[in-house]
Amino acid sequence: MMRIEIPKEVQIILKTLSRAGCEAYIVGGCTRDSILGRTPKDWDVTTSAMPEQVKALFARTIDTGIKHGTVTVMIGTEGYEVTTFRVDGEYEDGRHPRNVTFTRSLEEDLKRRDFTINAMAYNPETGLVDLFGGVEDLKAGMIRCVGDPHARFSEDALRVMRAVRFAAQLGFSIEEKTAQAVRDLAETLNRISAERIRMELEKLLLSPEPDRIETAYDLGITRVVLPEYDALSDREAKTGTYPCARLHTAALIRCAAPSRPQRFAALLSYAGPEMAGKVMRRLKFDNTTRILTERLVRFQDFSFENTPAAMRRFLYEAGEDLFPQLVRLREAQIAAKACGDSSAAWEDLKQKEMLFREVTESGQCFSFDRLQVKGDDLIAAGVRPGREMGNLLHSLLEAVIDDPGLNQKEMLIRMALEKQQQNGHT
Repeated sequence: MMRIEIPKEVQIILKTLSRAGCEAYIVGGCTRDSILGRTPKDWDVTTSAMPEQVKALFARTIDTGIKHGTVTVMIGTEGYEVTTFRVDGEYEDGRHPRNVTFTRSLEEDLKRRDFTINAMAYNPETGLVDLFGGVEDLKAGMIRCVGDPHARFSEDALRVMRAVRFAAQLGFSIEEKTAQAVRDLAETLNRISAERIRMELEKLLLSPEPDRIETAYDLGITRVVLPEYDALSDREAKTGTYPCARLHTAALIRCAAPSRPQRFAALLSYAGPEMAGKVMRRLKFDNTTRILTERLVRFQDFSFENTPAAMRRFLYEAGEDLFPQLVRLREAQIAAKACGDSSAAWEDLKQKEMLFREVTESGQCFSFDRLQVKGDDLIAAGVRPGREMGNLLHSLLEAVIDDPGLNQKEMLIRMALEKQQQNGHT
């Protein structure tokens, strides 16, 4: 009999429910990942016990989704979701059942789940309960719906994206009937919130095979949730290696570092910063990720002379903090070209990294915080605060970027007073 190592906290939950005369199993992703030899991120329990029974059996619980049978049991500082066996009622919004009916049948509970690999349950006494061929599909590397795929996707349209996302995360193929149902029902993703779409897209792009976005394209998913990607089919690639910008983008995503800003900057590299920002707002990204991604897209070309003056100018415009991120994106761009001699591009990047260290470590000025004069200094010298002083500081910074030798307090104050006098303010 297959044995799965279960954390002691989860064992406590299973044993407590079992001693009370209830069935209890780990279920879903934790069972799947355990069989695959992966470490589960979450441990979910399904049980024949009613929610009120679960609450009565454990000292600390949280009603996280009690309407749908889910109670979070706290063991120490960790929470574990315990959900009563259930049968889902009619799905009215393509995402949530209008109601659920609790059942004493594990089989009925497993029947409602999305894919065979997620519809397996286990406990140490019974062993593995695999009613729909989940183990066989794991061995075959196959994503297959439980039962009728059209019915499963009609219940919850987000499952359409989950099929591709799981394929990308696990390196699996999508079974033919399941893939056809994705094609047939991709349009129903219009009923899903932008936040949910974003979460699935993030998981896809942060997976080991992010270029599976091409699978999403082939199955008609991106046409609904990311039409900007489909539009790249009609654009010429920046490099002759690829027949279109879409395929170049897929390769760039694959080569990009596995972080949200890097992968989404790769995804939106042809869009330009304004369009990139528009897409990320539509997908309800947090401002920090959105702004960083926009900046990466804006300065991705990385094209400036390998001189200290050009580096200072670039850091003034792009920001010192962005440079390491741009290096990572540039590495992906070079790798994604995959043709010809890339040695010149790698050498150029190496030169820029050396220049960056030279400019930053030697204290050269390219930002206001490195400028040796501040607003208070100019006020003390007789410059009136306001827009004029802001303009003076900008002109001083511009001068110092061009000539670092000017970055001396007394010299900068003298320059500011001269400029003020030239502008007619004595």
